[in-house]
Amino acid sequence: MLSGYSRAIYLPVAVGVTMLAVEPASAQVTLNYDNLSSFEEPLAFEIGEATVLVGGLVDVPVRLDLDDRIFHNDADVSLIANLDINIEMQLANRWNVGVSYFGQYDENRDDYEDNVAGFIRTSWGSLIGGNVDGLVREATRRRRGTGNAFLAFDDFYGRINQWGGAYSGRFGPTTVTGIVDGDGHFELGTQFQRPIGRKDYRVAARVARARYRSADGLADFTTYGAGAVGEFVYGSSLFDLGVGYENLQAGALDLDRWYVSGGAQTKIGVLSLSAAGHYGQLDGTPESSASLGLRYDIARGLSTNLGINARKAEITRDGIAIVDEDETSATASVRYSF
Repeated sequence: MLSGYSRAIYLPVAVGVTMLAVEPASAQVTLNYDNLSSFEEPLAFEIGEATVLVGGLVDVPVRLDLDDRIFHNDADVSLIANLDINIEMQLANRWNVGVSYFGQYDENRDDYEDNVAGFIRTSWGSLIGGNVDGLVREATRRRRGTGNAFLAFDDFYGRINQWGGAYSGRFGPTTVTGIVDGDGHFELGTQFQRPIGRKDYRVAARVARARYRSADGLADFTTYGAGAVGEFVYGSSLFDLGVGYENLQAGALDLDRWYVSGGAQTKIGVLSLSAAGHYGQLDGTPESSASLGLRYDIARGLSTNLGINARKAEITRDGIAIVDEDETSATASVRYSF
C-alpha cells in the first residue's frame, strides 16, 4: 500500500498527463540504457518499404583502480562494442510499426547483452513492448557525463523488471513516458523543454514503484521513489541539478533515502569537459560520489576519453548489507562511434 506521502506525489502526475493536448511522438525508439552512447547520427537506408537506422560504437578502455590497493592491481584493458538497429515502416492507415534492437559485447565480463522491443507509433504517441525498463529513466535523467565520467547513485536504487509495456507521447514541448512490468511495478515520467531567448531550459520529473535487492542478496525491498531534474543551457555550457526521495520496505525495515546531484559540462573547440557530484543519506547514513570527464574529438566519430570516478556507500541495517560500495578509479579509452 502507498503511504499518504506517496499518493500525494503520484496523483498530480497522473492527472496532469490526461490534461495535455496531443502532438506526434518522437521519431526513434532507442534501447541503449548504457553509459556509452554514440554522439553521431545513425546510418539510414531502405529495404523495400522499411527504413533502417544503424548506429554503433567501439570502445577500448584502460581502467586503473585508484584505491589503497593500487600497487597490487594491474591496469584492466578490454573491448566494448555496441550495436543499435531500428527498423520501421508505415502502414496504409499512417501508423508506423517497427522493432528496435540494442546489443553490447563486453570483453572484460566476457558477456553479450541485448535489448529488443516492438512498437506502434500513431499521432497519439507510441505503444512499445519488450525490454523497456530504462525508457523513463533515459527520458528524465540528468545529462550523462563526458568521456568516461559516471556518477554513481544518481538514480533510485529500485528497478523494474526488464520486460514490460510502455507508452511515450509528445504534447507540445512536453514528453510523457510510462512503463508497467509483469509484476505491477511501474515508472511514470514527464519532461518539459523549450528555449527562451538565447537560453534553453529543461525540467523533468519521475515517479516509480520498483524492487531492490540488497548488496548481500539477503533482502528484497519494495521501493517507492520520486525525483526531479532541472537543466539550463547557455552557449556551449550546461548546468543541471537533480533531487530525489526513495522509500525502501522489507519486513520490519522501513528506510527513507534522499539525495541531491549536480553537475556542469562545457565544450571548448574539440575538447569537452564535465564535473559532477552527489550526496545523499539512507536512514541517516551518508552516500557520496563524484566524477570528472574529458573527451577530445580527433575526427568524425573518433575520440579519446578520460574519466575519474569515486563512490562510497557502506550501509548495513539489522545485519543486512543494503549498499556496499567504496571505489575510486580512472578510465581512459579510444572510442569510435557511427
